[in-house]
Amino acid sequence: MPLPFLTADRAFDAADDVALPFDDRERWRRPYRPGPWRVGAAALALLLASFVLLAAVVIALTDGPSSAAVCFGVALVVIAGALRLLRMGVWVSARGLRHVGFLLTRTTPWSDVVSVRTLQQPVRWLGLPRTVQGQALVLARRGRGAGSVAPLLTTHNADFLGRVTAFDRAADSVEAWAEEYRPH
Repeated sequence: MPLPFLTADRAFDAADDVALPFDDRERWRRPYRPGPWRVGAAALALLLASFVLLAAVVIALTDGPSSAAVCFGVALVVIAGALRLLRMGVWVSARGLRHVGFLLTRTTPWSDVVSVRTLQQPVRWLGLPRTVQGQALVLARRGRGAGSVAPLLTTHNADFLGRVTAFDRAADSVEAWAEEYRPH
C-alpha cells in the first residue's frame, strides 16, 4: 500500500515558497529558506550549548552554585548567538525591507527604496574577508550612494553558497516585493 504523503520521491510543487493569498502582508517574512551553512553552524552551536549546560549541571552538583551560574550564562549566550544566526537575512513586509545582521538590524521603508537589483561584483565568501567574484542583491536608498550599503544577499553567503538557483529565486522575490510596494 503506497503512502505518497510519506515518501521522499513525490513530486514537489514549485510554488512552495509563494505566499498564500490569505497570508498577512504586514508580517515580516523571509522570502527564502535559511541555507545549509547557516543551519549547520547554528546546530553545532546548539550542540556546544548542550554540552555546556550538561557541564553546568555537573558543576552545580559537585562544586558551588557560582561556578554553575557562570557556565549556565555561557550556555545562554551561545544559545542566543545560535538563534540570532538563524534570524539573520533579509525580511520583507508591506512596511519595508529589513536587513538583519548578527549585531545590527536595518529597516528601510519602501518610500526610501530607489531600486533593488542584482549585480555582478566581488563578494565576501561566507562573510570572511576573502572576496570572490559573484552576484549580489544591492539596495539603493534615497539620499545615499549605492556603494555605502553592504549587499543584502550574495551568492557566497551562508544561505546561498553552492545554491545559485536559490539565490536567483530569493533575489527575484525581493525585487518583486520592492517593485510592488515602493512608490513610483
